[in-house]
Amino acid sequence: MPKKTEIITVRVTPRTKQAIYARAAEAHMTATDYLCVCALGKEIIQVDGLEEILSELKAQGRNLNQLTTLANMGKLKILRGDDLVDGYTRIYEQISQITSEVK
Repeated sequence: MPKKTEIITVRVTPRTKQAIYARAAEAHMTATDYLCVCALGKEIIQVDGLEEILSELKAQGRNLNQLTTLANMGKLKILRGDDLVDGYTRIYEQISQITSEVK
């Protein structure tokens, strides 16, 4: 990604500035990125519910990491992966649903 070296100065009212920063925050973007996307006519898609999915994905990753560590230490001989498969299936279904709604 090219380094940002150019500056554009824009004068706005305090109310407009506050609104831009609020909308950028809602889109989880910096004000610079938000303004560039808007000015270039690109669509901003905000997806709600990703925090819960990311949290679950991290939890599943920790579980898998712990099981892998135990297996490498020789402390785990037999693994029933049904719970892991169920967890990953739920995450996949949630991501698929969000993807279909965004398209």
